[in-house]
Amino acid sequence: MYETCIFDLYGTLVDIRTDENKKELWDRLALFYAFYGADYTPDELHRAYDRLTKEMSAGKGGIRKDAHEAYPEIRIEEVFQALFQKKGADADEVLARHAGQFFRILSMEHPKLYNGTEEMLSALRKRGKKIYLLSNAQQIFTEYEMNALKITPYFDGIFISSEHGYKKPDTEFFEKLIRTYHIDRKGAVMIGNDGVCDIEGAKKAELAAIYIRTEISPKEEFPEADYVLKEMDMKKLTEILLAEG
Repeated sequence: MYETCIFDLYGTLVDIRTDENKKELWDRLALFYAFYGADYTPDELHRAYDRLTKEMSAGKGGIRKDAHEAYPEIRIEEVFQALFQKKGADADEVLARHAGQFFRILSMEHPKLYNGTEEMLSALRKRGKKIYLLSNAQQIFTEYEMNALKITPYFDGIFISSEHGYKKPDTEFFEKLIRTYHIDRKGAVMIGNDGVCDIEGAKKAELAAIYIRTEISPKEEFPEADYVLKEMDMKKLTEILLAEG
């Protein structure tokens, strides 16, 4: 039935919990900045970070105001670089990237795959399915988290909002993926845990859609999807994706 599977990441394949307001995070990040000549108090650094993310997003933050998707259209490393520059510290993009990744590590519990995720991706691969990622996220976080979880090789293409200037449910984000990889939308399905970003966005792009309710799904009514899984069930998802038409 489906020759092309387009996945969301967080809450669909990867279980992740983040908290960017932890006092310990800002204490340690301020120390990191001090190591490189940018002296902030923890509260001052937190306020500067909030101000810069809002300014750079120009009011275009994500629909979902959670920590990993709050500002998906900007390149978050530019925020961390600007924080050095505001204190007169010389910081190249590599240091800014490392600062951002240290921030991410401090903010989250260790991410993990939902049970059966790798087996599901492997089964799709063996059946010759094309597999893509369409994620509202930050490249400097997501690329490395996927590598750590060893799932990057399963994907034929990866689209992350921070690198494209679009976010789900913007139809152009879906269309850019479709154009880039010459995807036949008649045989393609979007799989995600967000009724607005994933399911409504997919429907506007004329794609089939599978909704999965997980613990980190937004609080919302079940959407109008081709299939609705009321809880994470990777075995059932695999059966749907491998079913013959």
